[in-house]
Amino acid sequence: MSLVALTSLAGLFAVVTGVNDGGALLAIGLKIPSIPPATGVIMMMVTVALMPLVTYQVAKTFTTRLTSMEGPYGQITLTVAVLAALAVVAALNNQGLPTSLTLAIVGALTGARLGWDLPVSGGAVLFVLAVAMAAPFVGGLLAVLTIRLLVRLAHGRTLRQWHRAGFTLQCLAYAANDGQKMLAVFMLTLGLSSPPFPVCLAVAALFGIGALYGLPRAGRTLSRGIIASRPLHGVTAELASGAAVIGCSAIGAPVSMTQTIAGALIGAGMAESAGRVRWHAATKIVLAWMLTLPVSGLLAAAAALILRRVIV
Repeated sequence: MSLVALTSLAGLFAVVTGVNDGGALLAIGLKIPSIPPATGVIMMMVTVALMPLVTYQVAKTFTTRLTSMEGPYGQITLTVAVLAALAVVAALNNQGLPTSLTLAIVGALTGARLGWDLPVSGGAVLFVLAVAMAAPFVGGLLAVLTIRLLVRLAHGRTLRQWHRAGFTLQCLAYAANDGQKMLAVFMLTLGLSSPPFPVCLAVAALFGIGALYGLPRAGRTLSRGIIASRPLHGVTAELASGAAVIGCSAIGAPVSMTQTIAGALIGAGMAESAGRVRWHAATKIVLAWMLTLPVSGLLAAAAALILRRVIV
C-alpha cells in the first residue's frame, strides 16, 4: 500500500477520534458558560500538539508493545486494524453510543496480527485491558471524593474557576494518554520512532475538525444521557477523570477518556443519590464498551486471514 494512502487513513483515524472523543470532553461542561465550545476545541488542539514534546510514553506503548511495522506485512496489518477499529466505532456512534476508540484499536491491532499469524504480546494486551477496565472505576471513586469537596468550596463564580481548572486538567490528561493513539498510528505509518512537531500539529488539526463535528451527538449522550446532570456534576467529572487518566499516563497505559468521564459522571451522581443515574442509558454504553474490543478483534482477524490467504 502506498505511503499516501496509509497517511490518508491515519488522517481519517485522527478525524474520527475527534468525533468520538472531542465531543465527549467538551460535553460535560456545556452547562457552564465559562469556556465556549470554540475555545475548548482550541485548548484541546493545543495540548494534543504540544504534549508529545513533553512525553509520548503512551504512543510508544502502541508502537513497541502492542504492534510494529517490522516485516513485509506490517503495513497490511496496520491498515486492516485501523479500518476495523473505524468501522466498529462508526457503527456504535451511529447509534448514539460513544465508545472507546482505544479499546477498538487495541482489539483490532491484536486481531490483525493474530489473523496474519504474527506474534502478539499477550502480557502487553492484558496490561492495557486491566488498566482500561480499572480507569472508569477509579474515575468514579475520585468523583465521589471530589464532589464532596466541591460542595464545600465551589459556589457561583468559584464553580466557573473550578471548571476552567478541571477542563484544563482534562485536556492535559487526554493529550498525555488517550489522544496519543492518533500519534501512534502516524508514527507506525511513517516509520517514526519519535514524533516530529509538524506531525503533532497535523494530528491536532485533524482532531479539532472531528471534535467540532462530533460535539452535538456525543454531547447529548454524556451530558444528559447518563445522569440528570447539573454543572457541579460536570466539573466533578472533569477533575476526577483528568486525575485518573494522568495517573495512567505515568505508567504508559493507554485508557479511554470517554470511559473514564462516564465513570466519573456515574460516581458524581451516586454520591448524591443512586436514583440520579439513568441506569438504562449507562448500561447501554457499558454494553457498547464490552462489544468494542472483541468485535474489533474478530473483524480485523477475519479480514487479515482472508487477505493472507489471497496474498501469501
